[in-house]
Amino acid sequence: MDALEEVIDAWFAHTLEENPILVAVERDPDAGPMERRWFARVVGEEKDTSTVRLTLRQRMLHHETYVMPAPEENHAAFHQHLLRRNSNLVGAAFCIGEEDAVLLVGAMPASTVDDAGLDRLLGTVWVAVERCFRSALHIGFASRFGGIGRGSGN
Repeated sequence: MDALEEVIDAWFAHTLEENPILVAVERDPDAGPMERRWFARVVGEEKDTSTVRLTLRQRMLHHETYVMPAPEENHAAFHQHLLRRNSNLVGAAFCIGEEDAVLLVGAMPASTVDDAGLDRLLGTVWVAVERCFRSALHIGFASRFGGIGRGSGN
């Protein structure tokens, strides 16, 4: 784990300098002894900012990104929209988290953690959020945008 921690720290250091979507990285000092955790802030075009939580455990590097709160309306259409997006994702999936919030989660084997794998992970998260955010927002919060939304789903 120490060696992988160094790989991840080095990747974050050079990615912060080279990739404008990554704007901040913090370590979690409260992570337990059997895991290492980072919080990476990324900027987008559709969603202003997202925080990706990376947790390194003995066998896997887990990632979790808060996408948006639970929908207020059109629940069926909203969840159908996200489930359809899952079919195009590799190493990530939309799911329901605490308080029914929408999360993007996934994991990669620790043995595959390297610069290319971390680049793919960050790219996958960024693209997935960017491609779904606005449309999901307009479905699940349609009345806030003056629209009816897609389907009744309530």
